[in-house]
Amino acid sequence: MARAKRHFIPGYIWHITHRCHKREFLLKFSKDRHRYMQWLYQARKRYGLTVLNYMATSIHIHLLVVDTGKRDVISKSMQLVVGRMGQEYNRRKNRSGAYWEDRYHATAVESGDHLARCLVYIDTNMVRAGVVSHPSKWSFSGYNEIQELRRKNVLINYERLQAFFGAGSYNQLRTTHKGWVEEQLQGAGNKRQDQWTGSIAVGSKAFIENVKAGLRFRAKGRDVIEASEGCQLRENLSSYSALFGGENEDIALKNTHFWNVNSE
Repeated sequence: MARAKRHFIPGYIWHITHRCHKREFLLKFSKDRHRYMQWLYQARKRYGLTVLNYMATSIHIHLLVVDTGKRDVISKSMQLVVGRMGQEYNRRKNRSGAYWEDRYHATAVESGDHLARCLVYIDTNMVRAGVVSHPSKWSFSGYNEIQELRRKNVLINYERLQAFFGAGSYNQLRTTHKGWVEEQLQGAGNKRQDQWTGSIAVGSKAFIENVKAGLRFRAKGRDVIEASEGCQLRENLSSYSALFGGENEDIALKNTHFWNVNSE
């Protein structure tokens, strides 16, 4: 059964990434990716999980969610999804052991431009991987759900997305979102941006300082990195580079300071 430590900062937007155990392609079949989305829907129904975007690949997932202040919604949702996925897969395959890496990474994302860039980063994941030429061609993500309004089995919280981006209507949200994605694809759409998977927080300097204050003693040894598009709160860069500097993957150093899940 999955267990979660409840050391996290409430009230933020979180980009969560979680990789299959030992980087195995345990999500390579479409039925497993569909099942992940079904359990995500159950988490939304049971606990009120607020989802802004998602992506299920063959080896890992991305999830963009909002902490609404209700106690343990994100941790309970993650326990449900990762626990049931592992149990069902192992039972079907007559397999034992872990399905997921024991910890998932959580990056706090500031609203506004930073949130928009993170949203598009998730949308273009499989384009960067060279699997598809456009996000619309990958069914297991939030791109098509944002672009085509759903009436059943809805995962995306359209109202919250509209509010975050100041869109007066769903059509305005859809048009704006599509424009961001097309601009990214024409520019640096195939380049990995490790701030979304290797940082504790991404945003303005004031936002980063607020996150550091929320971490309190756990912020010791974390580096604030200033870049052209904002700031990042990172692990110590020397240890980060030593562990992951040579890797070209979509999930980097795991953040162990918020929600930790063990699916064994």
